Amino acid sequence: MKTSLYKVEGNKIRCTACFRYCLLSEGQNGFCGVRSNINNAMDLNVYNMPYSFNIDPIEKKPVLHMYPGTRILSFGTTGCNFACAYCQNYDMSQRRKAEGLYYTPEDVVNLALEYNVDGIAYTYNEPTIFMEYAHDIGVIAKKYNLINIFVTNGYETDESMKMASEFLDAMTIDFKGNGNDSFYKKYISIPSSENIYNTMKNARKYKIHTEITDLVIPEVGDNLDDAKHLISNVKDILGDDTPISFLRYHPDYKMHIPSTPLDILVKHYKLAREMGMKYVYLGNVPEANYEDTYCPECNSLLIKRSGFNSKLMNIDINGKCKSCGHDTKIFIKKEGKIFN
Repeated sequence: MKTSLYKVEGNKIRCTACFRYCLLSEGQNGFCGVRSNINNAMDLNVYNMPYSFNIDPIEKKPVLHMYPGTRILSFGTTGCNFACAYCQNYDMSQRRKAEGLYYTPEDVVNLALEYNVDGIAYTYNEPTIFMEYAHDIGVIAKKYNLINIFVTNGYETDESMKMASEFLDAMTIDFKGNGNDSFYKKYISIPSSENIYNTMKNARKYKIHTEITDLVIPEVGDNLDDAKHLISNVKDILGDDTPISFLRYHPDYKMHIPSTPLDILVKHYKLAREMGMKYVYLGNVPEANYEDTYCPECNSLLIKRSGFNSKLMNIDINGKCKSCGHDTKIFIKKEGKIFN
């Protein structure tokens, strides 16, 4: 499938989907393995080829401040622009060739409608690498009032974000190892995490609801000074009411460091709260109660969570605290409808 996120440079083309900006000769694949130079034009090899589908609660993305309790059709393709040594979906993401089922954009939306879900999440591998496919699905999905969510590493270019703005409602931007540059170089094969902040700025520009996660990896990616830099940027760019979740890492793929201890995650939680972030969560730690949402003004319990299940407590359908009237900006599903 011919695509648009590229530019011709002599007898080569430069991919503009992500910040790698791969320069490709005829027949050459990009780092992701699924974007190729064919006849001096960009070919997206996984267009119409999702690799895996699942029905998930929206909280699993995690998206915690948009339509809690709703269900989402999740899917991804093969390939990725990152090479994370600890990837839990490595069978898909690190498979550098196009494999999967045949589903046109219309087929994906029809599947979502068939299962009566509230939206579609582009996840499992990095959706930026199949941006044109996601775009064509998302534009159709919006006609049926389905929301569109990216679970992304945040390496989108300005060109990608402009395309995403035509259909995307929400993003979960996943940082790794507190955004430490040395960590990104060694374990992800990316020189720096700084470009991700540009994606956050674009998300704000295009008014895309954005939530942040940070996979905290002990020994090599848990430095609190790095976390402070990350939190400060999130606060400055997106605001202090941006949900931020610190996630427990589990050993997988090529990395065998033991799982993140709870006390390290709690230190990150406390740091973010001390720095003024209003909505801070811990993920992948079911033994601890750091999943609930409280009103930042009066501390009333607004949303009670257990695993991926949410129960609305002291919050009204407009996202306001019933006790003090504070506007949380949390989107609540109204009368069976996603959009107001």
